[in-house]
Amino acid sequence: MKVAILVGSETDLNHARAAAEVLAQFEVPCEVYVLSAHRTPIETIQFARDAERNGFSLIIAMAGKAAHLPGVVAANTILPVIGVPLSASLNGFDALLSVAQMPTGVPVACMAIDGAKNAALFAVSILALNNADLKQKLLLYRESLKKGSGKKDL
Repeated sequence: MKVAILVGSETDLNHARAAAEVLAQFEVPCEVYVLSAHRTPIETIQFARDAERNGFSLIIAMAGKAAHLPGVVAANTILPVIGVPLSASLNGFDALLSVAQMPTGVPVACMAIDGAKNAALFAVSILALNNADLKQKLLLYRESLKKGSGKKDL
C-alpha cells in the first residue's frame, strides 16, 4: 500500500507536500516525483507503466495550465489516478477542464482546483476499502470534523 504523488513542475511541490502530510496522518507511505507530460513524456509514461510493479496502489497526479499529466498517467496504467488541477494561468480553470474532460475508457478522478488534501483523503478512502485499520482511522478523522459544529451562544 503505497501512493505515488506526481507533480508537473518543482514549483508545484508545495501541493505535493500538502497531500503527503495528509497521507502521513494516516500512516500511508508515499513517494513524490516531478514528471511532466510535456517535458519528460517518456519518463512519465514509463513511470506509469511500472507503477504497479513498483508497489504503488494508486497515483495522485497534479498539474497546472495544460494539465495533461493525470491523463497521460491514466492512459498508461490501470491503477486509479486522482487528478488535481492546479491554479496557474486562468485561475486553474484551464487545468480543471484538462483533468475533468477525459475520454471514455481513460478515467481520472478529478478533485477541485488546488485540492491536494482532498486528493490524499480520497486516496485513503480507496485504500481503506481493503484495510480495516485504515478504515477505522478514516472514520475517526471524519468524526473529528464534527468538533465545533452545532448551536453557539454568542
